[in-house]
Amino acid sequence: MSAEHPFYRLAPFIQEYIYRSGWEELREVQVEASRVVLDTNHHMLIASGTASGKTEAAFFPALTLLDQEPSSSVGILYIGPLKALINDQFQRLEGLMRDAHIPVWHWHGDVPQSEKTKVMRNPSGVLQITPESLEGLLMNRPNAIPALFGDLRFVVIDEVHAFMGADRGSQVLSQLERLSRMAGCSPRRIGLSATLGDYDSVKNWLAGGTHIPVELVSPPGGRKLRLSIENFAMPDARDERQAEALENAKKSYNNFIYDHTHLKKALIFTNSRTTAETTILEMRRIAALREQPDVFHVHHGSISSMLREEAEAALREGYGPAVAAATLTLELGIDLGSLERVMQLGAPYSCASFVQRLGRSGRREGAVAEMMFVCAEEDDEEAQLPARMPWTLLRAIAVCELYVKEKWIEPQVVRKLPLGLLYHQTMSVLRSFGEAEAGELARAVLTLPPFANFTTDQYRELLEYLLATDHIEQTEEGTLIVGLMGERVSGHYRFYAVFPDEEEHSVYDGSEEIGSITTVPPAGYCFSLAGRLWKVDEVDNRHKAVYVKHAKGKVDTLWLGAGGDMHTRILRKMRDILRENTLYPYLAPNAAARLERARRLSRETGLTERLVLPAGGDSMFVMPWIGSREFRTLERLLKNNLSQQLSLRSIVPMEPHYMVVAGRTDADELQHLILSETERMEDSMQLLDEFEAPYLGKYDEFTPPSLIRAAFAADGLDLEGLRRGLRMQDLGL
Repeated sequence: MSAEHPFYRLAPFIQEYIYRSGWEELREVQVEASRVVLDTNHHMLIASGTASGKTEAAFFPALTLLDQEPSSSVGILYIGPLKALINDQFQRLEGLMRDAHIPVWHWHGDVPQSEKTKVMRNPSGVLQITPESLEGLLMNRPNAIPALFGDLRFVVIDEVHAFMGADRGSQVLSQLERLSRMAGCSPRRIGLSATLGDYDSVKNWLAGGTHIPVELVSPPGGRKLRLSIENFAMPDARDERQAEALENAKKSYNNFIYDHTHLKKALIFTNSRTTAETTILEMRRIAALREQPDVFHVHHGSISSMLREEAEAALREGYGPAVAAATLTLELGIDLGSLERVMQLGAPYSCASFVQRLGRSGRREGAVAEMMFVCAEEDDEEAQLPARMPWTLLRAIAVCELYVKEKWIEPQVVRKLPLGLLYHQTMSVLRSFGEAEAGELARAVLTLPPFANFTTDQYRELLEYLLATDHIEQTEEGTLIVGLMGERVSGHYRFYAVFPDEEEHSVYDGSEEIGSITTVPPAGYCFSLAGRLWKVDEVDNRHKAVYVKHAKGKVDTLWLGAGGDMHTRILRKMRDILRENTLYPYLAPNAAARLERARRLSRETGLTERLVLPAGGDSMFVMPWIGSREFRTLERLLKNNLSQQLSLRSIVPMEPHYMVVAGRTDADELQHLILSETERMEDSMQLLDEFEAPYLGKYDEFTPPSLIRAAFAADGLDLEGLRRGLRMQDLGL
């Protein structure tokens, strides 16, 4: 390496860390990131594969500058989406900074108050925090912000894709702007992600509220992939004649999962907490029958932190096999070491999720990244035509093909009118001010980056509504303060979070917390949690606690769950898969046979060729092949604009694949009117009933109905996307 190589420009303690770790060279992403940080004053977006060294790429040069010129406050603020990810990164940074004179702190709900007090007394080094804890700081300790962050140099935002496109990401942008104003600092921003498609939109988001360019560091790379998809056909559960066949199919399905995981370090991804629970229950039942060790764990947001950490430790460090069924809680960048297998039950709803889950395997140099899909779907020859399609299998193939062949990932879409967040930041800013004049509050809130599309008239309407509902009050001097209702909302710890959360009861086995549930059962009831069966002894509603003991009983679902949204590109790809004759080498024989049957049925019925198909009697199938948001827009068009005109007696959506429509019309007329009405419509507001006000955000309920309607029309519907999708469908594209 030449003397100009970035390695020789890094701080001595970092060079020593690299030697101690046995690294032979810096990775390309670390070299390029060092040049950006050390040679420019720009923001930086690091988009690189999982386990490519992104964290070190961000921190090596930033810590070098901090070592050369120590900060008089916290110098680097790290914002992470999960407490577990922060804890994981905290340990990594502690190892890196052991020989430096730069402290590293972490701050979230599980960190003792004594540790937080140390940061307040000696603000310095690196502070790792969640958006929720940062909100609490800005709102409740405004006088401490200048001392904490007055000399802040960098903000590192990990897993950028997990923030973008959600209110939580807009909250982070608001927080960074507020922090800069309150502390008088202008930190550079570094975003990290392994899952990005449209770099320009992410760069614009990262720079939000500043006028500083964003440099992209995204070295070319590619790992060897090993994909496989297996399909299990499940007989109709409602047909008593099929009961034995269904039990045999379930047994084959569960044995397959067990046989392919129980001797390995394996991660089983599911799309719901319920599936994770029931899967591990079955794995433990099989292990007991075979008299083999119980190596199984469950990892999701309703499991206690202690049990989640046990699962992580078993996968990362434990001796011998360990298997965990997990939801998106293990989708993000927690290092689980060298996993031998990653399995997906069903299929992810997005390419972004597929890439994140795929990235859990093959994390070591030269290792192969692998994903085994296991798709179980009802297979009923007597079902309605679209219900006979293997939708999950098609989705699994679609996400594989789109990412592997085209490197396509869903573009990140930022909400235009995040109304609930507008309420949230209004209350947070007003609490931090103590009191404010209306104009002062409006200037402070409307100039935050997420609210650029709101008008002053809309904000005035919001303030008038909040005054009328006692969320804010006007003093005798004419200034605004938080009102009685506002105190109730913003004074609760749940207020810090802008993502929807559910009221949960903690579940205890004696004094040990197992996790939490959202549906509270009565005493004597049996349910599953942490992959085990429990019987309710006592329910303490006052303290939101459920006391249980081990049981052998029925399994039930105690969480409300829903599928994820899908992009039009995935639905189009699923349609193309049915139309074509391409052979996919990663399909197991059962999956290949099921796909061929679906293709034959599709060709015989014209399933992919027409928007509307006759379904017998006065019923029709509407097959638009569009994404979830556009699908919901079409559903509203049918219900609100065409239902009365066509005397439709029922519209049953099977989102986002098809609808079953019945009424006094035929397929040709219905197709014609759908296309013409979509072209005629000028504004999404025309798809809402006069008094309808659907919520999109957590705090929409506290805002005026007229603004809720405007926000839903802007962000809940996609008239232009529907129009574009139906045009393509009509043209056979």
